[in-house]
Amino acid sequence: MAKRNRHKLLEKIEIVSAGGKGKGIGHAPDGRIVLVPYTAPGDVADVRTVKKRKQYYEAKAVKFHRYSGWRTETLCPHYQICGGCQWQHVRYEKQLELKADEVRQNLKRIGNVVPKKELPVLASPRITHYRNKMEYAFTDSRWLTQEEIDSGENFDRRGLGFHVPGHWDKIVDIAFCALQAEPGNEIRNAVKDFAKSENIPFYNPRTREGILRQLTLRILKSGEIMVLVHFAREERSAINRMMTFIEKNFPQITSLQYLINTKQNDSIYDLEIHLWSGKAYITEEIGGLKFNIKAKSFFQTNSYQTENLYGKILEYASPRKNDIIYDLYSGTGTIALFLARHAKFVLGIESVEQAVEDALINAKQNNIGNVDFVLGDMKTVFNEELIARYGKPDIVVMDPPREGMHKDSIKTLTRLRPEKIVYVSCNSATQARDLAVLKDYYDIELTQAVDMFPQTYHVENIAVLKRKL
Repeated sequence: MAKRNRHKLLEKIEIVSAGGKGKGIGHAPDGRIVLVPYTAPGDVADVRTVKKRKQYYEAKAVKFHRYSGWRTETLCPHYQICGGCQWQHVRYEKQLELKADEVRQNLKRIGNVVPKKELPVLASPRITHYRNKMEYAFTDSRWLTQEEIDSGENFDRRGLGFHVPGHWDKIVDIAFCALQAEPGNEIRNAVKDFAKSENIPFYNPRTREGILRQLTLRILKSGEIMVLVHFAREERSAINRMMTFIEKNFPQITSLQYLINTKQNDSIYDLEIHLWSGKAYITEEIGGLKFNIKAKSFFQTNSYQTENLYGKILEYASPRKNDIIYDLYSGTGTIALFLARHAKFVLGIESVEQAVEDALINAKQNNIGNVDFVLGDMKTVFNEELIARYGKPDIVVMDPPREGMHKDSIKTLTRLRPEKIVYVSCNSATQARDLAVLKDYYDIELTQAVDMFPQTYHVENIAVLKRKL
């Protein structure tokens, strides 16, 4: 007996808004929500379900009856395949509106938080060519499109590009990406073509065979460029040929480096970085401060918007000359140094050793002495002993990872009760969860969404908290 087809065709579904991960939201006749990627509010389409849950369907649009007025021409030939962007088809002003609404809904539904004031979302100065860092993976078995499969032809499966969403071992070969400035595309394509011509084996993540594994490109608004080539094993001939080719053909590169990664995972923080030519770092300027960025350094990906973000943090923190500020999850110290020029003292707390080292170097480079940085896990190092050593903070600024604050850190904050908290988040859902606890002790004075990643559904949010009397 033939299996029953569980995938329904739902006809003329109107997309009314956007939800999680940028998927369009419609409503099925049975009352379930329908989530449809790569649609826009105002679209009307027939969709075929791919997953069924108790309260919703996940579906794919198969026929459009009406296109939204919010649609626009896409920028990239790989759109909807590589997964790097989700909203290229949506006009930028609508992207901003949808991001602001996501933040608003998360705060209200998850945290029951309604700020006293919600400021308009802060648009990015650039909506293309804004990323200062891109990471690409080599593959000996690149992803084939359905058209390529149907053609029956044999294709060169070697490629260099992005992971297919949800598939750690599937790579989409990229010829062009609109998110990083040139010579990003030029370098990536030249490296790929040279590797093919020299028959340097591309990596296979399943068999772990091959030599060329990854390529990391950093291109700063300062104009400085870092290229980091990841090799899967020590193969001196291949390394020498590839690195010599890049150095010779791209003399504008500021820092050319490589590493050997024989591990199963792609993490580089426990690996040695080898400098081939140039400097071991590149330098970006933000708000009159200079920051050295190494191969392992974390730095905000959108340099053009970072200065605006930090300017808002400074404005909302409004430090006084005698204030002590704690910068939780301080990274390479960028926010701490931004604030230190206006306060008595700033303490940064960070769990990544390399980041703390970078922060101390950046403080010295900018001649800022009223800062210090502590290495440790936030939930254990942010304690009474630390506060006794450095003094009680008047202001706390925090920019935690996507999982938000640890509950022990939240408890420490509620005991400390600093006068003001500026909470920056890349995940408004976990931010809302944390604010639900803090709102018993603080008024949520204002929030402002900040777009750091145009063409995607990602959005930052600033929440300003003032201690209740």
